Amino acid sequence: MKLRNQLLALSCLAIFFGFGVLYFRTWVAPKPFGIILFLSDALSTRQLTAARLYEGGADHRLTLDGFPNTALIRNAARDFAVPDAAAAASAIATGRVAAHQHLSIDADGTALRTLAELARRENRAVGVVTNGHLTNPAVAAFYAHLADSRKIADVAGQFIAQDTLAVALGGGAKDFDGTNLAQQGGAQILTTKADLENASGFEERRIVGLFAAGDLPHADQIESGSQQPSLADMVRRAIELLQSNRNGYLLIVDPALITRAAERNEGERTLVESLAFDHAVATAVRYAGDRTLIVAAGKHAVGGLTLNGYPLRQDHGIALLGINPAGYPALTWSTGPNGPQQNPPPSARNEPAAFTQPVALLTAEDMLALARGPGAEKLRGIIDATEIFALIRDAL
Repeated sequence: MKLRNQLLALSCLAIFFGFGVLYFRTWVAPKPFGIILFLSDALSTRQLTAARLYEGGADHRLTLDGFPNTALIRNAARDFAVPDAAAAASAIATGRVAAHQHLSIDADGTALRTLAELARRENRAVGVVTNGHLTNPAVAAFYAHLADSRKIADVAGQFIAQDTLAVALGGGAKDFDGTNLAQQGGAQILTTKADLENASGFEERRIVGLFAAGDLPHADQIESGSQQPSLADMVRRAIELLQSNRNGYLLIVDPALITRAAERNEGERTLVESLAFDHAVATAVRYAGDRTLIVAAGKHAVGGLTLNGYPLRQDHGIALLGINPAGYPALTWSTGPNGPQQNPPPSARNEPAAFTQPVALLTAEDMLALARGPGAEKLRGIIDATEIFALIRDAL
């Protein structure tokens, strides 16, 4: 009789504990249904300010301006004070500081579990969106484990072999030349905007959108009526597809064309792509709903774009370009192909760089992180990039 009473008490305790856990997870601290992580090179304070002024002047507000939680990100790599794209993305993807060119491996070459892999283990659907190559380090860090991110064939091979991503939308079709992605990777391949709009059923065959041989066209190059999806188009459709999974989803978004424009010292195009990124964030807010945690985190800064001088409050667009009335350039760069020449012209150059480089160098700069939704309140202060991993891991 005594043993039976003890077993009964133990059973009641277990049931009580189980209901307590269920109550806490469901009502006290509910997990977000969706989690969207934007990784962008536009998220430095001066570039965000320049983009805001360019779009609408000093009184204009971006979607990102409305995110209530903000932090600064320290982003040093394991071997250098300034990270490359692979190290920056891997730190956020794995929660461990990475070396240059390393994709989600530790110092000994051991594969590190990524947020995408953890989300899949929690039965969440996982997707990536980029307007660059699907083999770019910013997205590859979430599915690949390599010592050299420059070995594109190896990255593409791991993309084909992995079973983490349910939806992957971007460019870089040429990286998969010589492979049969549909057969080897068990994927349904999309190549046009119409394909993207009609896609469904990732539960049976994962969805891979390859909309360009290389990078997608810049936002100012997409013509009306084009079959080329924009970054916002891909974000919207990824959300619509992934949210059919009843256990929720994780979506990683890489606005890669910001980096491409900055590397070439194309100031106006950098700002246009930064605004395309902000419009994609607005799309995510609209379509994902209030039960979604949205985090926008900067990876690293490129080229040191700066808006100089004293534009009027209402000045925007073309008023912020070229040589201003005082005779100096409104936009300047620290490094890049637009640097000093052997025989400079007598007049000031538009968007000059202080030091010539074939491609603009990355700059030492703390990046911004902004968040909204369930769990966003944990983002504050000056943090390491690895803490973005912890924030999202806890939300899975």
